[in-house]
Amino acid sequence: MRSFNTEVVCNPQKHYMVDISDKVDRIIAKYVENGKYFSINRGRQYGKTSTLRAISRKLHEKYYCIQISLAWSNAIFKSDAQLVTSFIRRVSKSMRQIRMPEKVIQNWSRPLDIDDPFSELDVRITELCLNSDREVILMIDEADRASDNQKMLQLLELLRDKYIDREDGLDQTFKSVILAGVYDIKNLKLKLRPEEEHRYNSPWNVAAEFDEDLSFSTSDIAGMLRVYENDHQTGMDIRMISEIIYDYTSGYPVLVSAMCKRLDENVAGSSGFPNHTAAWTREGVVVAARMVETSNMALLEDMIKQLKDYPELKETLRSILFEGESVAFNTHNEVLNLARMFDYIKSVNGQVAVSNRIFEVVLYDYFLSEEKIDNVTKKDAELNKSQFIIDGRLDMEALLRRFAAHYTYVYADNDQSFVEKFARKIFLMYLKPVINGTGNYYIEAQTRDEKRTDIIVDYRGEQFLIEVKIWYGLKYNMDGEEQLCGYLDRLSLKKGYLLTFSFNKNKEVGVKEKKLGDKLLWEVTV
Repeated sequence: MRSFNTEVVCNPQKHYMVDISDKVDRIIAKYVENGKYFSINRGRQYGKTSTLRAISRKLHEKYYCIQISLAWSNAIFKSDAQLVTSFIRRVSKSMRQIRMPEKVIQNWSRPLDIDDPFSELDVRITELCLNSDREVILMIDEADRASDNQKMLQLLELLRDKYIDREDGLDQTFKSVILAGVYDIKNLKLKLRPEEEHRYNSPWNVAAEFDEDLSFSTSDIAGMLRVYENDHQTGMDIRMISEIIYDYTSGYPVLVSAMCKRLDENVAGSSGFPNHTAAWTREGVVVAARMVETSNMALLEDMIKQLKDYPELKETLRSILFEGESVAFNTHNEVLNLARMFDYIKSVNGQVAVSNRIFEVVLYDYFLSEEKIDNVTKKDAELNKSQFIIDGRLDMEALLRRFAAHYTYVYADNDQSFVEKFARKIFLMYLKPVINGTGNYYIEAQTRDEKRTDIIVDYRGEQFLIEVKIWYGLKYNMDGEEQLCGYLDRLSLKKGYLLTFSFNKNKEVGVKEKKLGDKLLWEVTV
């Protein structure tokens, strides 16, 4: 029986996989068949290696596809001779695996002239491509794994020069070279010694821009789930489950697999979900998402590490998430460009946004855990939790009433600038321990700005929409109510909640209800 895989490379015989054959066909037609050299640069566990192997499987009868990896290979970059020797050995191993003619392999593997290793490699590549009965494609996985990247740049310069000579009819070389890694080769300059950064423009400027989307669409996810459903007969609503999984992951491949794996192996059979039929529901997906968000999977741990390594990125994301700050998406900004390269952020209408809901919740949880003002708020929420959870259901009105009393007692004397900066954060600090372990929350990015934030809470199959806003006048308030009603329609909800922080001297603190069409708005003002 196949399973969902979140480790290393997927195997179609062992694992449930999204069918990426259409993507592979487009890559082959646009890049490989046209003899392009290019780089596949995406975040960790984004399916780069699986894509390379799928390309190789598709082309193995027409071309020789040589695949090597530079993972865990810092030692090979100590000298020119060591790099070239290791490169030759790894290529030789791949040549045997794909059953190239033994005579070609022996010629390629002959002893190296260490006096001028790169010139020797130049000659061997030409001989390899001349003597082979098929055109040869070179794939280098983990191409950004090197402690002394200057040596790597020398190798790329050789491949680039041979490509240029080939185009002028002066040499024979690989039909296509494909590099895969997190770091774009252009960004290897970040690891060079300052006096050598002037070499930055030379190594890989022949590469075609790679713009194929490797994320999974809703239909991609649905195709994988149909195969799973044929095996398990859960009765799931495949379209709905696919859409919810996409909503959480934005199609980030390993996150899609992680959620499916949790549903299959952890949610099914757990409390409240006695079997797979119960697990593959909206409620089950919410639980699976929370499991992923609180897991120690390498992708999420690496994201937190990068925040520590890049404090400027950390503060930028903190401001966007909690204060609604707008930051222009500018890839010329070194820190933002790195975050885009890691696939932590994306551009939404020209502004920086976190790339998916799971990343966003992980960041919220991480930032909230660092807050000094967390203790008193968290403690009040934990002490009163029993008032908010009645017969397993969340009483949002009771929670908002108690939060308003807590806020008035603890924070009412703070000035407007404090509230504008921290109001949303304080409410999330209060909400999180109440729903933790059973429910989940996320922020609707499209409605978040410096004045308002829509928070969606999922708790045991029920959804709650809470608009948290700062009072900026009656007209803005009325516009916000209309927007909230529109969003309630999209969520198929009849009731919405408003938490308003007001500095109006004539404000009416407390609770009021308002009917707009068929929607009931329940508002608490502090």
